[in-house]
Order: sequence, then C-alpha cells, then structure tokens
Amino acid sequence: MTGMKFDTGKPDYTLLPWGSVEEIVKVLDLGAQKYARDNWKLVANGKTRYMAAAFRHMAAYVQGQDTDPETGLSHMAHAGCCVLFLLALEQAKDEQECGK
Repeated sequence: MTGMKFDTGKPDYTLLPWGSVEEIVKVLDLGAQKYARDNWKLVANGKTRYMAAAFRHMAAYVQGQDTDPETGLSHMAHAGCCVLFLLALEQAKDEQECGK
C-alpha cells in the first residue's frame, strides 16, 4: 500500500529560515509590549513611516551597527519587521480596492 499526499504546487514553508523569522517575532513581541498588539495597523501614514524606519535600520546596519541600541535586537530583524508591515499594508490596500 502506498500513501498519497496532494501537495504539488502548494507553498513550501520549510524554505523559511526559521531562526531569522524568530528574530522578527522578537521585534513584534517588543512592539506589542511597548505599544499594543497590532498597533502598527493603526499608525497614520504607515507606508511612509515604516519605509523610513526600515531604511533607518538598514542604514545603521550598513554603517556597522548590528544591533539596535534601544532593543538589543538585530537592525535587520527590525528592518524585516518593517518590510512585513509594508507588505501587509499593501495587501490590505489591494483587498480594499478589489472589494474584499
């Protein structure tokens, strides 16, 4: 007897670098404690502000500062978190425009 699994063409989440994802989750945890869970969704001019924040973290990293002095977490994890927010904001906008 042979087992079957119809998973061809489905996303392969095993490709994610889970250790890196965990660092972004640490940033999310700190943000939820500092502000409130999902507060990022309510920030005025979120696209511009999160893009600016991502660039600040990347600039600090490029200039040799690996960790954010306020949180002690990786600047790249902070930048990754900002990029995820930007993607989510873009997807929410697309859903609104499509009437979903």
